[in-house]
Amino acid sequence: MAGLADSPAAGGASVRSPPTETASGEVGLDADQLDRLSRSLPSAGALLEPEPSYLAVIRPVLSKQQQQPTGSNVATAAEASDDDVAPMSPSPSTSAPSLVSAPAPSSSSSDGLDGPPGETSPLLRPRAASHGDDNDDDEPLPLFLNDMSPGRFWLVFSQVLAAQFIGCFDGTIMASSHPVITSYFGAANSASWLSTAFLLASTAVQPLLGRLSDAVGRKPLFLGCMAVFAVATAWCALATSIESFIVARAVCGIGAGGAVTLGSIITSDLVPIERRGAYQSYMNVTYGVGSALGAALGGAMAEALGWRWEFGVQIPPLVLCVGVSAVVIPRGLGVARHEGGGVWRALRTFDAAGSLLLTASVSFLILGLNLGGNVLPWAHPLVVTSLVVFALCFPCFIAVESRVAKPIMPLHLIRRSPRANLIFANFIAALVSNSIFFNIPLYFQAVLLSSATASGLRLVLPSVVASIAGTSTGFAITWSRRLKWPLVTGTLFYLAGCLCLCLLRRDLPSALYLVALVPSSLGQGFQFPGTFMAILACSPQSEQAVVTSTLILWRSLGMVLGVASSSLVLQNALVHYLDRYVQGPDRLHVIALVRASVDAIARLDQPYRLQVVRSYEAALRLTFVCCVAMAALSVLLIWPVRLPRLAARKRQA
Repeated sequence: MAGLADSPAAGGASVRSPPTETASGEVGLDADQLDRLSRSLPSAGALLEPEPSYLAVIRPVLSKQQQQPTGSNVATAAEASDDDVAPMSPSPSTSAPSLVSAPAPSSSSSDGLDGPPGETSPLLRPRAASHGDDNDDDEPLPLFLNDMSPGRFWLVFSQVLAAQFIGCFDGTIMASSHPVITSYFGAANSASWLSTAFLLASTAVQPLLGRLSDAVGRKPLFLGCMAVFAVATAWCALATSIESFIVARAVCGIGAGGAVTLGSIITSDLVPIERRGAYQSYMNVTYGVGSALGAALGGAMAEALGWRWEFGVQIPPLVLCVGVSAVVIPRGLGVARHEGGGVWRALRTFDAAGSLLLTASVSFLILGLNLGGNVLPWAHPLVVTSLVVFALCFPCFIAVESRVAKPIMPLHLIRRSPRANLIFANFIAALVSNSIFFNIPLYFQAVLLSSATASGLRLVLPSVVASIAGTSTGFAITWSRRLKWPLVTGTLFYLAGCLCLCLLRRDLPSALYLVALVPSSLGQGFQFPGTFMAILACSPQSEQAVVTSTLILWRSLGMVLGVASSSLVLQNALVHYLDRYVQGPDRLHVIALVRASVDAIARLDQPYRLQVVRSYEAALRLTFVCCVAMAALSVLLIWPVRLPRLAARKRQA
């Protein structure tokens, strides 16, 4: 884009605007650049995130910055690295550190954006200079964009928050009540599919929805996703088999994931980037409240009203949200009129082959891993076929992504540090978070023999802690101007949290079970927003859309595989430990009974009940040990990374 590139000069060299320099010789950061980094800080949830869209962060910026950078008000954003690298100050003999490395006249090599940041590493592309006076007082910042009145904006934003609240509520309801639902259908060994189907479908459609919304606008897609969410929720409430319920959850994932994604994009369309952080805080609070209430009420509703009413109560507010949104959201919002072709152009340029191959690869991998040793023998033709299809599809996906013009997963981002380290650590954090979030309610119900209500209430504290930590991290980064400490702190909290879960026993005081969940929740709150800001700081402005989309894609894959891989470990370990510990004349009947229904454990006679509890405890401990290994790997990925430090804010006089 013209506004993001260097101005061409004679002889093929690039002419750059000088950075803003403070009195102390530091290279200052333009206020808009710092605000752009700090305005959208997703405190990631276990199932849905407040800011899961790759375009929600920088879409308004990209649409406005179409002019060449001129003048002297372009600033760089690096002061020093978090590892005490010398400050990046201008040198008399060389050009000042630029947001884009100057190419040599005879060189065609890469600008080194993926290498470890040092004294000459780029941090951010320069934003286009404003024409005229740069003083904010001369031209007051509008409250809202697109000629939106305050009253109408709050009507629109309330629907965005409502969609996010219901999505988070729905996600944590499943976390606390999936043992009840699978026990009802006699399919406790298929529990992972309830969340996996939801996450996989949501992951598959999000890139396409972002692209289509540029062609047809936000309103029709937002309304369509909300309608799909409502219909699929009703389907869940009326499902008569576990297969039907799983398919309904997949359709729910399409609707809920799309509604949350498009709601975030709509907010960015209507709010100036300088004010975006405040509205992101509203979304983070909504996420925390929705997640906490879903966790608290899910088990209670399943026991008091029946699990079908968990979904039934969501339908009226969803229908109301669709009706109000149809009236208040402007037509044509977000349509990229400067690009011709409309829907068909968006579909033609979308990486459909890559999306299909990635979805097929992950789906067949999960299918093979969940069936093998759990439902069917590893040598069963269906298990073998699933793994073979994965082995064929994944290399094809890599080949497609290396050739397509606009890949959904650009390979150059996952090859070099620091961005590769950040993406993979983010993937592991999502995997560990969902492994814990999915399995800890099972620990409460199968090992401690708690009710679904009590299990759900125990999830309230970690949901609130993660939300508060995630919201606070962005402000702390802005204040400290350091990017690495939240990542290191987050990975260490994850490691400590997983170790705490490995040490859980049946005879501990009740309060300790809550305390054991706090470290991993703090890790989630620190690491997800910290990774988001760090990877933006390591990328030029022209790549921030694709970098953000890749980060979110890997995070979504981590959530999917967190449920699937932990279920693989748990179910195969459970088969082993049940066979080892359950003894007696009715052992085969008892084993079959408890594998089909978690609720049946509490109804067993002694000594079978103690034997089964011991088996579940051992299997879940092994699952948490695997989480420890993954958390340790995340620490090793983050520890050596060198990240720039944001320079002090300086307003142009």
